[in-house]
Amino acid sequence: MDIWEKLYLKAKAEYHPEDVSPFIYAHNVVCALESANGDIYTGFCVESCSGVLDLCAERVAALNMYQQSGQTVIKRLIAFRDQAPADHGSGMPCGACREFLMQLDERNKDLQFMVDYESRKITTLNDLLPNWWGWDRYAAAKQGQD
Repeated sequence: MDIWEKLYLKAKAEYHPEDVSPFIYAHNVVCALESANGDIYTGFCVESCSGVLDLCAERVAALNMYQQSGQTVIKRLIAFRDQAPADHGSGMPCGACREFLMQLDERNKDLQFMVDYESRKITTLNDLLPNWWGWDRYAAAKQGQD
């Protein structure tokens, strides 16, 4: 069993769409990620009647990782609805998640996302955010540490 299958199975275990209340729906998008030290963390989406209150599965998994371990670097991530990513955008994080993951740690530029589970096709966060606006701020923060 490779790491992608482990991640897929961990995420799949979180998939059970349900109404939490008449206003909130959850578990219809799931995620599993591998942290820098090899631990696996999961998350699921929480959608509400007010979009600003929504939480994506990727951000929930990353926040679980940080809250439980203090880690900020992610090696690999898989996210999907009812089936594994199948090379048509189903596993790609939204813009807010891309931005959050890059802001969480600059090393996440190398984070691998599963694009197509069957063929094991991947992409990186850096590929999804070319010419990212925040590199100057990371560079300035490093300058301040010297």
